[in-house]
Amino acid sequence: MTFNEHFAWTRRAVLGLAASLALVAGGLPAAAKDKPLKVAAIYTVPVEQQWVGRLHQALKTAEARGDVTYTYSENVANTDYERVMREYAEAGMDLVVGEAFAVERAARNVAAEYPDTAFLMGSSFGPAKPNFAVFDNWIHEPSYLTGMIAGKATKSNVIGMVGGYAIPEVNRLMNAFMEGALSVNPDVKFLVTFINSWYDPPKAKESAFAMIDKGADILYAERFGVSDAAKEKGILAIGNVIDTSGDYPGTILASALWHMEPTIDRVIEAVAGDEFEPSDYGQFSFMSYGGGSFVVDETLADPEALKAARETEKEILDGLFRVNVNDAEPKSTM
Repeated sequence: MTFNEHFAWTRRAVLGLAASLALVAGGLPAAAKDKPLKVAAIYTVPVEQQWVGRLHQALKTAEARGDVTYTYSENVANTDYERVMREYAEAGMDLVVGEAFAVERAARNVAAEYPDTAFLMGSSFGPAKPNFAVFDNWIHEPSYLTGMIAGKATKSNVIGMVGGYAIPEVNRLMNAFMEGALSVNPDVKFLVTFINSWYDPPKAKESAFAMIDKGADILYAERFGVSDAAKEKGILAIGNVIDTSGDYPGTILASALWHMEPTIDRVIEAVAGDEFEPSDYGQFSFMSYGGGSFVVDETLADPEALKAARETEKEILDGLFRVNVNDAEPKSTM
């Protein structure tokens, strides 16, 4: 062996040892995992519903990368939720994702029975040891920004708002929207209705029609069905959670978007690295983590309002502006 060959062999050996030590210290990279995580999701509504749809999309994205195998159950009744949770845990799922808003105690009790399974649940409450992590769609920041756009766009100074249930997760988005609108137009008034359902487009549509009859020329569509009413009556709507402008061209003025990928990706990484903790992942829905954003149809928006909203967006991302979190039930102001 020549000197150069010996030097090259020694260099490769040293680099190989360094790489091995790095793997020991930092864990295996994703490509070196033996197999993808087994993930299941439980939904009480169809995956077409916007809130659940965002979870579904994030998990499908992780599956497409090869990080997980993904299965799900939709339209699960609250009375069946415990049974489905147990079935997935018994099947050896590494992670179960779902929504515990109407089944808090039952879901937490089931999770405690399967300490080796990680659970990530949408919840109004906190995490619980040993394995119950929580999340929420904290998109009050982009909701405020869409309020700024709507406040300048209304000509009647009446905005109608249709929500699902008056729970903190919905209330804070609607209150933020109202504050954003008032920040640019102190004369705006609001009509607020809750349909007491997560998925009833016909009922939401009828509520929206009633608001239009009372003078609303912009509708806040927290639920599906509202934008259909706006389209039929030729007025504008504000979207929530997902961007539906492609389905309602010329109707959707702006939308506050939720991106579940930052949350799902962090949980998958934690479970895969045996570092999962029962934590509150809600912060990863904030705009600064890429969990929220807003989009505007610039052909419909007031240019000055759009400029102001963009400036406020930058201040939010720079940590210089904080949108209030108001969980109280919003009320009509006229």
